[in-house]
Amino acid sequence: MSLPEINLSSELLTRHNKKNRKKPKLIWKLLGYAFLTAVLLAIIFLIWFFFTPSGTQKRDVIADTIISTQHRAWAKYLIGSGELQERVDAYSQRFDEYAEKPITEKAIIPEIIPIQKDLVEIEPISGTGFKGYLLTISDPKKVRLAVTESTKKGEKVSTMVQRTGAIAGVNGGGFIDPNWEGNGFQPEGIVISGGKILYKDVGMNTSLHVMGIDQSGQMIAGKYSPTELLNMHVMEAASFAPRFIVNGVGQIKGQSDGWGIAPRTCMAQKRDGSIMFIVIDGRQPGYSIGASLYDVQQVLLEHDAVIAANLDGGASSVLVKDNEIINRPSSKWGERFLPTAWLVFDNPDSVYIRNPWEGLDPNKIDASTW
Repeated sequence: MSLPEINLSSELLTRHNKKNRKKPKLIWKLLGYAFLTAVLLAIIFLIWFFFTPSGTQKRDVIADTIISTQHRAWAKYLIGSGELQERVDAYSQRFDEYAEKPITEKAIIPEIIPIQKDLVEIEPISGTGFKGYLLTISDPKKVRLAVTESTKKGEKVSTMVQRTGAIAGVNGGGFIDPNWEGNGFQPEGIVISGGKILYKDVGMNTSLHVMGIDQSGQMIAGKYSPTELLNMHVMEAASFAPRFIVNGVGQIKGQSDGWGIAPRTCMAQKRDGSIMFIVIDGRQPGYSIGASLYDVQQVLLEHDAVIAANLDGGASSVLVKDNEIINRPSSKWGERFLPTAWLVFDNPDSVYIRNPWEGLDPNKIDASTW
């Protein structure tokens, strides 16, 4: 090899080494820019999230969503411990206010249901971020509140449907659920089936949140005492809150008052007397995150609801028809064990509902023992 060729090769090698040394510097420079951009975006997000009206509204919705789960305490990292308790107290107060509004408009219950109407209809519903189903029962007198058969634990809605020969069913009222791991046996509030009080944890003259159906087929919802319920000839009833449609008017003013995003089950009555149960799936990204009570309210108003109330939701939300689960319960373990369920029958008067709480002291029931 001649001397000029050697010099040329050395020069090319030097250029190559310099170029290779520049690559790591360029990579670190790009990484630095990316890091600074990420920090800047994070700062902008935090300013929006904590110091702007729209960000605060979104933060409140997220906090409410957490409050409605077993991880309620985590909400303090978004809104602080003081604000957490204030929001819980504010919701309780607001629910009481919803319940106090007097009933001036009721459904018109036909003496004879038109023969062309199916007793049970199910339609899929959807909205921003949620999917679910609307169960409509044309004859409100065909609905009964069933209860668990066991004296030790709750029962799956699908099992209740199969055991009683029901056409369809959804989950019922609230229940004592220690650490969200309860056995589903002990209801919360009151349980009435067939016109008889099967369970109550309050005195006869103490008002509590309740929804149900009286002997004429009218849905009732609000705060009533057991004595008032009996005097109103309420046949089926369970406890939960809030009542959020009254006289055909929604009480929830917007998403920020919608009690977060979650799986939902709610009960309503149309002006024509039909009973509706809406079941919203949730906590399943890519399919359905869940809905706020405001979302549910709007769907029910679109379906001509004159009254509506919230039932137990979350992992309890389930819809069963012809012994098949129609929706997608959010719990990874499937259906929960529950004390009560709303069931639909062709001949509800022939159904026997046994009282599993007869003779038991509500204060001595261990709701955590399976």
